[in-house]
Amino acid sequence: MKAYLDKVIRELEKIDKSRTEDVVINGVTNDSRKVEKGHLFVAIRGETFDGHKYVNMAIERGAVAVVVDRDFNQELPQSVAVLKCENTRIAYSKICSNWFERPSEKLILIGVTGTNGKTSVTSLLYSLFKGMGYKVGLISTVEILIGDERVDAQMTTPDAYVLHDYFSQMSEAGCSYVFMEVSSHALHQYRVRDVDFDVAVFTNISHDHLDYHETFKNYISAKKLLFDNLRSDAVAIINVDDSNGQVMVQNTRAKVLTYGLRSYADYKSKVLSSGADGMLVSLNDVQFYTRLVGRFNVYNLTAVYGVVEQLLDVDEMEVFESLSAIMPPKGRMELVHQKPYVIVDYAHTPDALDNVLKSVRADYKSKILVVVGCGGDRDKTKRPVMAQIAAVNSDYVVLTSDNPRTEEPQSIIDDMVVGVDLADKHKVLTMTDRAMAIKTAIMLAGKDDVVIIAGKGHETYQEIEGVKHYFSDQETVKNILFKDI
Repeated sequence: MKAYLDKVIRELEKIDKSRTEDVVINGVTNDSRKVEKGHLFVAIRGETFDGHKYVNMAIERGAVAVVVDRDFNQELPQSVAVLKCENTRIAYSKICSNWFERPSEKLILIGVTGTNGKTSVTSLLYSLFKGMGYKVGLISTVEILIGDERVDAQMTTPDAYVLHDYFSQMSEAGCSYVFMEVSSHALHQYRVRDVDFDVAVFTNISHDHLDYHETFKNYISAKKLLFDNLRSDAVAIINVDDSNGQVMVQNTRAKVLTYGLRSYADYKSKVLSSGADGMLVSLNDVQFYTRLVGRFNVYNLTAVYGVVEQLLDVDEMEVFESLSAIMPPKGRMELVHQKPYVIVDYAHTPDALDNVLKSVRADYKSKILVVVGCGGDRDKTKRPVMAQIAAVNSDYVVLTSDNPRTEEPQSIIDDMVVGVDLADKHKVLTMTDRAMAIKTAIMLAGKDDVVIIAGKGHETYQEIEGVKHYFSDQETVKNILFKDI
């Protein structure tokens, strides 16, 4: 693949386009180690490394053009086009879109952001649209799906180059609709700056990622960027029950619609009855049964319905039949075993854990046992809060490892224990070995009790001392119950 440099950098603002005429490039990258002869290299300041330090390396490896956002003291070869802009992250986003010939504009693209529910909403939308006969794409924390072709996801929202490459592949494969999770990191780092969203959904926002954003206000501001950048003919669908829902759309040009369970909304739902096997729900006065459980999943289903109602001209009852048929995504309130009931869920934030435990308490009348940990090298302030929520809302708790990364597992657990009230200390155990923690909880459970294994959900690894080791909560449960470990 080749393109004229001028075509790739078109429409960039505040850029000094020097020596770009007739320059042909055959690749784009922001990683100097991946530069090949004929590439355009974009120097980006990261959290750890500054790409500007590697401009000479990129040129030595064959870069014919570089994009920077600061001056250089050293002289660069006359044969290299040096493009200076105000912000290379923003420039990189547009360059990647242009390189792939703006593929997101060829798709009907739905972006979902929020602390909890992103994976569920995007996965449910994928399943529903696919079940209704559409060829669709998915970009989620769990997986990338190009039609039926699956690619393992490396992060919630990929790098701009990878992202637009996926869009290009989805367009060429004939996908008409694409559903993607949009993380706060991606928004703050401008990875989706030049993604053409047709619909944006806000699920909720609560305590998370403060290790990166530092303050809750910064976290909200990052999420808000998705709605700030929508076109005037796009649609914003927000959870009006969340106090920050209206904040998200304060400056949007898009059409705003609301959904909720408590407040007046364009799409309003109510739980009529619930149990371990599903719920009877009323949505805009139409009743339907879903095999999903938990009040939070009613929010997810309502958001899904709102997207469908805005995009598809189909019979309403067909939509509700499709909603009734879809199953929960892997690792989201996934019932792995019955008698005892063992549920695996991705809940890794205080709000998500609280929602899961309260939902289980409402649907099951027996004892609840929780296995939960917190990730290392991440927001430490949520650790005691997670432990407190687990202790208050269950009968027994085993605090254990999640992904300790470079931290000592016991140190993370010690941070969690601080949040447990004295009155709840008697029902809390601590174990650094996650497999043994799961086994202990299952052994303590009676045949009618519920064991919630929280934090990892779909993940099939544990990251310990910077190395990823295979680990699946689901497989561990099955080994304990059927093979023993």
